[in-house]
Amino acid sequence: MVAFAKGQGTGNDFVLLVDPAGEVSPTPEQVAALCDRRFGIGADGLIVATRTAAMPEHERALGGGAEWFMDYRNADGSIAEMCGNGIRVFARLLEEEGLADVRELVVGTRAGIRHVRAVDGGFSADLGAVRLGPGEPLVRAGGLAVARPGQHVDVGNPHVVVALADDDELAALDLHAAPEVEPPVVGGVNVELVVPQGIAGGEGSIRMRVHERGSGETLSCGTGAVAAAFATRHWAGGAPDRWRVEVPGGVVHVDVEQRTDGEHAWLTGPAEIVFRGQTAIL
Repeated sequence: MVAFAKGQGTGNDFVLLVDPAGEVSPTPEQVAALCDRRFGIGADGLIVATRTAAMPEHERALGGGAEWFMDYRNADGSIAEMCGNGIRVFARLLEEEGLADVRELVVGTRAGIRHVRAVDGGFSADLGAVRLGPGEPLVRAGGLAVARPGQHVDVGNPHVVVALADDDELAALDLHAAPEVEPPVVGGVNVELVVPQGIAGGEGSIRMRVHERGSGETLSCGTGAVAAAFATRHWAGGAPDRWRVEVPGGVVHVDVEQRTDGEHAWLTGPAEIVFRGQTAIL
């Protein structure tokens, strides 16, 4: 039996394992079984907390700057580069296990080094430099009568953001099947569908639904919230620098910080461990 924790951030939920020495190496089939909501524990993905020193290929790439590495897998077992909600839940796990000082935490991910800090009500994470991509891919999704143009956004993992007309159109979406993106993105892509709510008091506001590659529609997606905020900010002419993002699972905030390597995104929101147990799947 292997001990696990279950955590969530705005409804984006994860099975978490603490494996400091890198001794657990779940297969894609085991990850999918753990994340199965009827026959397993149920989650949008699996997070394994491993000391970066136990993963030499990543330790070299990260330059030894992170004691802990967040090994993230999608619900279907595929490997993902980053997870914005997951990194906050990861920090909460390390805090509760007494394994790290989360006032200022450096985390290794497949997207590079990420910085996390504890704030009132949760955590804030620097998700790195965000890049807008060229072109206007066409996106077809259930419930949309015609294809819509999208905006490529790189948050360490790939996204396409689509603007919708109103809340009724957002509610009418059927995201049981993955939206079709043309031209297709090699390796798949997360698709965010957003409705701008306006700008007030220097803060922009959007509502969003998301289909995550390898997981399906989720109640929240942290990197997706960042992508949606940056795309909407781009459409609005490059302002403001603070955004409120409402997802089915709650609310997160995105703040833009100007850095020498570009515009960074700080994602702030709640994170909690909801229960612990043991599993025989691994």
